[in-house]
Amino acid sequence: MTRVPPSAGVPVRCQGFTLVEVLVALAAMALLAVMSWSGIDAMHRAETGTRDRSEGVLALQTGLSQWRTDLDAMTPLAPVGGVDFDGRVIRITRIAQPADSADSAIVVVAWGARQIDGQRQWLRWQSVPVRTREQLQLAWQQAALWGQNPSDALRRQEVRIAAVDEWQVFYFRNNSWSSPLSSDSGTEVPGTTVQTPLPDGVRLLLTLSDGQVLTGRLQHDWVRPTLGAARS
Repeated sequence: MTRVPPSAGVPVRCQGFTLVEVLVALAAMALLAVMSWSGIDAMHRAETGTRDRSEGVLALQTGLSQWRTDLDAMTPLAPVGGVDFDGRVIRITRIAQPADSADSAIVVVAWGARQIDGQRQWLRWQSVPVRTREQLQLAWQQAALWGQNPSDALRRQEVRIAAVDEWQVFYFRNNSWSSPLSSDSGTEVPGTTVQTPLPDGVRLLLTLSDGQVLTGRLQHDWVRPTLGAARS
């Protein structure tokens, strides 16, 4: 006699998920996805902020380093002298290559500030290398023109350093800091062609604009290397 299994002939009911269970599972998965995306987005924003801060600090450090390098390489040459500040820009004649190099030449660099795209920018301009007195005079004039009403060609020779609300320059002469435009400081008075001695030091004051990585007032003092004093 063959035994029939107890379940034989009895319909088997298939077990599955109800609609409510499926909806709950989908909601949980969606919540986990949102939480994961929030974490990734926060990491991305933190990484972007760190990168922007590093780039901003590096740009300012590079600008200040270039400022110091230009002053270190300052070379007075007749008839323009080595450095001049006309109230808008500071112009410097400097060696472009080592003096003992076969390609040794002079360039004129200028530093100033101007409104660009609604924001005042601290800028550096540099001429092409010059080797004759005529070329030097032309580059010197171009540097002054760049600080007043630059053409598109002159603008292409400038580099943006940082956004600033204000920038000031002072010379150290006769054991005190004074304005380069002051006649009693021993400097050249605008409108004259008299060459004057190089200042013993140059003080740069920048008021960095808000909305950047670094803001507030920054002071940078340079001392002429031949004085044997440390630079700050």
